[in-house]
Amino acid sequence: MMMSLGLFVFKLSTLPYQNTSRQVNYGWGTNARFGQRPVSQFLGLGEETIKITGQLLPEMTGGMRYLQVLQSMADSGRAWPLIEGSGTIYGMYVIKNIANDNAEFNSSGQARSINFTLNLTRVDESQAAMFGDLMTQAEGLYNKASSTISNFASGV
Repeated sequence: MMMSLGLFVFKLSTLPYQNTSRQVNYGWGTNARFGQRPVSQFLGLGEETIKITGQLLPEMTGGMRYLQVLQSMADSGRAWPLIEGSGTIYGMYVIKNIANDNAEFNSSGQARSINFTLNLTRVDESQAAMFGDLMTQAEGLYNKASSTISNFASGV
């Protein structure tokens, strides 16, 4: 596993990427002063984005269907946890943009080469907020599973 976004796993057989770039912005306000440099004040964390790019060779790696899965995830409007294969937890991200360029078509019109770009934006306030969201989701799944088992056991 290279990375996962929610339940989608980036790996060589699905959507292998070649580059990632991460940008973290910080908010700073400034006030002009007469005869002196402006004074600055830290306003807090700004936008955090991750850009993932790669090339698919459908005859050897994943194809368009994996980009379509990510598009369905983006269509849902939900945030997803982004976790690197090394265990690094980046936070909760939404898919802001998916782009692909197709080239080298075969006789049936399918691309033999697909370059893709995926732009993600972090939406959680902090790691603690993210774990709180994950805990709420896990509790909801547990409660739903418990009620399903209870209904099954009672014959409902």
